[in-house]
Amino acid sequence: MRITTLALAVGLTLAAAMPLQAQQAVTAPPVRIDDTMAPLPRPTPDAAQLREFDAYVDAVRKQFDVPGIAVAIVQDGKIVMERGYGPREMGKPTQVDAHTMFAIASNTKAFTSASLNMLQDDGKLKLTDRVIDHLPWFRMSDPYITHEMRIRDLLAHRSGLSLGAGDLLYWPTTTYSTREVAEHLKDVPLTGGFREQYAYDNILFGVAQLVIEQASGMPYKQFLQTRIWQPLGMDETRFNSDDLKPGDNVATGHARYDFKDLRPVGVTSWRNVSGAGGIYSSVHDLTKWMNLQLAGGVISGEGDSAKRLFTAARQREMWTMLTPIPVGKPSVPELAPAVPNFFGYGQGWDLSDYAGNRMVWHTGGWPGQVSRLTLLPDKRIGVIVLTSAELGVAFNAVTYRALDMMLGRSGTDWLAAYGKSYAKSQADADDSWQKHLAKRDADSKPSLALASYAGTYRDPWYGDVVIRQGAKGLEMQFSKTAELLGDISHWQHDTFIVRWRDRGLNADAFVNFTLDADGAISEMRIEPVSPLTDFSFDFQDLRLVPVKAPAKS
Repeated sequence: MRITTLALAVGLTLAAAMPLQAQQAVTAPPVRIDDTMAPLPRPTPDAAQLREFDAYVDAVRKQFDVPGIAVAIVQDGKIVMERGYGPREMGKPTQVDAHTMFAIASNTKAFTSASLNMLQDDGKLKLTDRVIDHLPWFRMSDPYITHEMRIRDLLAHRSGLSLGAGDLLYWPTTTYSTREVAEHLKDVPLTGGFREQYAYDNILFGVAQLVIEQASGMPYKQFLQTRIWQPLGMDETRFNSDDLKPGDNVATGHARYDFKDLRPVGVTSWRNVSGAGGIYSSVHDLTKWMNLQLAGGVISGEGDSAKRLFTAARQREMWTMLTPIPVGKPSVPELAPAVPNFFGYGQGWDLSDYAGNRMVWHTGGWPGQVSRLTLLPDKRIGVIVLTSAELGVAFNAVTYRALDMMLGRSGTDWLAAYGKSYAKSQADADDSWQKHLAKRDADSKPSLALASYAGTYRDPWYGDVVIRQGAKGLEMQFSKTAELLGDISHWQHDTFIVRWRDRGLNADAFVNFTLDADGAISEMRIEPVSPLTDFSFDFQDLRLVPVKAPAKS
């Protein structure tokens, strides 16, 4: 799950697709990636500007109904501010602060990229190595891609897989292991050419995780803890929600049930494909991560004697564009200032520009929590925004206001602009539903008796989906995904709707049955009802066929 497409990140229609904290140094003076000249000093926001920013974040929180937000800004290796706003859980008194941990979801990908680049520095691998040189069993559904897939291709969303392909193997939480998910790639369909175009995926970051484990000789969790978090002093960071401890300062996620009522959601753990998402962290810890990135991999010291996590050469490669992404038009005119001149993807990072400045960034989406981390490397500025609701417009409105404050810019009312964009997306979703209603033949009947639709249906890459007779009628259960249990009702003809019992998923789907010439079911297809459904519910990629019952002896 992710909210990182440019359409959500800056509101585009894609052509293709706290009192002020005392400033404190958390690293040595930063070292430029391309030279060793210290950056010219720049003024930091004064107390009045930061009070105004505090009021602005609260306004964003209230307009978009986000219970809790945490923000941190760094500049030139120092913390400008780190602050929490609102409650850790709606209706409860405990407040978010700079040390509150949130799920950072796809912002995990930069840690996976860094891990691989560190292993290249160690001489354990090269990013240009073939994946099969390290994982001989690895297979894509195309033998050429299998043979030619390089480690850096795992990080660049250009494999030929479709948007979010294979996400149902681990999203919502499944019982598959990371290795089993990767082994299923041989059956996940390809819809594009190899290195031909951008299509965001998570599944290949799980393969990257397995490469890290093979090359380093340790579990991915141990690698992160010993090679990254401990050297940086990131003691407010957890591998996933299973590692959260009683008494930890943790935000609760919130979702709009049926896209309407905001409620807390339960804790989700990403136990497999952890290289794509799963980390929990605080804005305080992430200031250390941002300053490391802005210092070109330097933890402390300078010059040849500097203590580094990775070399400057590796930093340049992570921030070098591998996959261009078409730039579209803004969803509303007010968002034109956020439209970049260029856009692409490197190794676990989005690459674009803002106000004439190179911008390196990523976002993450999780049940009830979304986030954005943004760097302006040439200005030594970093902004992290963590939120406890599923609204990218909120973290974007805060991010761009923070960047404008740091750059001394004004003129764009980001709260109003993203408010208008959000209203448009809601209206478009309502319009989509009304079109479905207008085309529905409500008087039509199914071709078969309801009991005839029950049975086990099998997809080559996911596995089994079961339709059975429940207490209230037909129900659907994804065999490896406990949360995907829903009730089926007739829509029209041989199309039904499955409504998941967990109403926080917001992923109800049409279920379409195809009959053969003899009136028997030959295939079942599923597609999301709402355009607002997260793309990680990649139901549309399933090709489900009935499993014949074993012959009776």
